[in-house]
Amino acid sequence: MVDWVRLEAVVQELLTIYEVSSPPIPVEMILQSPRDGMWDELDITQISGSFLQVGVGYSVRMPMARVLARHITRSEWGITRGVNQLVADEPTLHAFARILVMPAQMVMELKEDARTPDLLAAHFEVPVDDARLRLQDLQAYSA
Repeated sequence: MVDWVRLEAVVQELLTIYEVSSPPIPVEMILQSPRDGMWDELDITQISGSFLQVGVGYSVRMPMARVLARHITRSEWGITRGVNQLVADEPTLHAFARILVMPAQMVMELKEDARTPDLLAAHFEVPVDDARLRLQDLQAYSA
């Protein structure tokens, strides 16, 4: 069983370190500018173009969020926070990436009628399908 509360806490700590208080979450900047002791700097220009296939609105943000999730999971910073134990498979990694770009606290700050896939996608600059999955994630582990 995944400890979603701990993953959300790790994301909140990361956002505090980077002084991010509102969406969109600057995934690329976080990847390229790690704080001391976090992970190795990533040159995103070295990422394969086929990996970052551009499709509909904001589609590149989720692959970048998954790269960030992997970096955190494998980094000493993430390991000391137990992320490597919490993120044990690809579906959980994808869910962690959704937490990174749509933290529960920021989602819950929205008015209830604004918590729809379309509005969430626009607010957090993510694809609608990922916003829908994030809302399902939140329902599943807050129930």
